[in-house]
Amino acid sequence: MRRKIIAGNWKMNGDADLVRRIAEHAADAISGAELVVCPPYTLLPTAASHLPTGVGLGAQDVSEYPAGAYTGEVSAAMLLEAGCRYVIVGHSERRTLYGEDNARVAAKYAAARGAGLTPILCVGETLAERDAQRTESVVGEQIDAVLEAVGATAFSDAVIAYEPVWAIGTGRTAAPEQAQQVHAFIRARVAERDPEGAAVLPILYGGSVKPENAAELFAQEDIDGGLIGGASLDSEGFLAIHRAAVGG
Repeated sequence: MRRKIIAGNWKMNGDADLVRRIAEHAADAISGAELVVCPPYTLLPTAASHLPTGVGLGAQDVSEYPAGAYTGEVSAAMLLEAGCRYVIVGHSERRTLYGEDNARVAAKYAAARGAGLTPILCVGETLAERDAQRTESVVGEQIDAVLEAVGATAFSDAVIAYEPVWAIGTGRTAAPEQAQQVHAFIRARVAERDPEGAAVLPILYGGSVKPENAAELFAQEDIDGGLIGGASLDSEGFLAIHRAAVGG
């Protein structure tokens, strides 16, 4: 049975007060779906000390290198030491704003997994790519890069998040049927190399998920939760999305 996950990506937002508010609300979270919080690096120690047991802590990025003269970078081992269990890899903003290509994303994924972190691999297409009917080719290439770098079982003990770039921070959301179609494609692509792993792989949707649309999205067969952006900064809204994932 696939586990359900609701992960909050705070991006470059938040402070210690927000950590405390989220922690207070998370203590009352309904069981049945794992809750994960991914704050900026500077808030990881505060989050690690305040989040209740059972709430996962994740980082928003990781270096592909284990150590060295890489000013401003943070290694997977450092994230583990800070209390992280998860790390987001290949978010669309890292790909578009900072030029991370599939090869570099795959290297970061390998570094995270090799150190014992659970990577949350983000994949997705731009509006131009969707309009050109290239969604599956783009997403397939992003997945294949990781499979080639790590091997057939690359997605065991991992998470994939499908985030259509055109629906992130725009208020636009893929229709549940559109999202499901891509999620099913992702599962099938992984199953070509690892059928057993694909069957239990959590695939999250990340594209302007809100309390108002969460239940309909999560009702789809291959959508196992969400990677939540702006809505994760509101403790009540974030927990409402979590309740939608468990049918509450």
